[in-house]
Amino acid sequence: MKFVDEATIDIAAGNGGAGCVSFRREKFIPFGGPNGGDGGKGGSVYAVADRNLNTLIDYRYARRHEARNGEQGRGSDQFGAAADDIVLRMPVGTIVKDLETDQVIAELLVPDEMVLLAKGGDGGFGNLHFKSSTNRAPRQKTPGWPGEQKKLKLELRVLADVGLLGMPNAGKSTLIAAISNARPKIADYPFTTLHPNLGVVRAGPERSFVVADIPGLIEGAAEGAGLGHQFLRHLQRTRLLLHLVDLAPFDDTVDPVAQAKAIVKELRKYDEALYQKPRWLVLNKLDMVPAEERDARVKDFVKRLRWKGPVFQISALARDGLDPLVQSIYEHVASQREAPAPEVDPRFGDAPGVADA
Repeated sequence: MKFVDEATIDIAAGNGGAGCVSFRREKFIPFGGPNGGDGGKGGSVYAVADRNLNTLIDYRYARRHEARNGEQGRGSDQFGAAADDIVLRMPVGTIVKDLETDQVIAELLVPDEMVLLAKGGDGGFGNLHFKSSTNRAPRQKTPGWPGEQKKLKLELRVLADVGLLGMPNAGKSTLIAAISNARPKIADYPFTTLHPNLGVVRAGPERSFVVADIPGLIEGAAEGAGLGHQFLRHLQRTRLLLHLVDLAPFDDTVDPVAQAKAIVKELRKYDEALYQKPRWLVLNKLDMVPAEERDARVKDFVKRLRWKGPVFQISALARDGLDPLVQSIYEHVASQREAPAPEVDPRFGDAPGVADA
């Protein structure tokens, strides 16, 4: 199934039914009085978070969603029937915004959470509603109230505990395949990942977390270069970012330190709050570095990058060094779950990591 994380739809709640003007007319009852009923309520539009969905592709082609109008009132004291509500099922993590004002209407963060998007119009009053001791033959009625209509923008941000950052071919897909149940496409050319991949990592009995892999970033991503900038929003709800670096690039002219600084710079350009998230440095592909040179190369890289945060040395392909990484991630995520912090809080200052270039 094609991955779609943005969609624009039109929704319209139903109008309320009009009231009725009617009088009771039966033999031997010359003054039966009014018996016109009220109109029925129009259908409303709701959104529900469905844990079984992971894309907004259903709304890429079905863009108009209308609820039915309420029935009109009838004589003999009969009120019009209310119209059925319609329910739009969306993936957990969907943000619903008003397209015209860009105001957030709802965030579906909990499975089976239901949110009202457009309220149906109330039914109008029939003349039965207007009878009184001084107005025994009312001929007034009111039309039904109109239902709400809106243009909405749907934006999906996947719910993951850990996000993977890195240049194309840094080994992100290989890592998520090695530690989780995800099976992304893996190849020896850049941009093999075209959409986010989610995987559940088991760190032990009843110990697990969710990791997200997005397409690789390149320099200029904040201005629209490459694919990664389109999916950076999926990292905004993570608790930890893993910055993967290829320590043994095929091209000897490529400087891993310059690539790492470029990633951090693009991250800050895109979203300051995302830059403030905790980041760990993961040096990958150490199996391709001669054993006698590994320590010196790692120390030189960390020194030149001026990195002050945690550093992990792994080989995702050979599955070396993965268990300490997984256990450390789980401990960090578990501590964050016990004491959740707000997503955006400028009081915390700069995140640990590379110094500003």
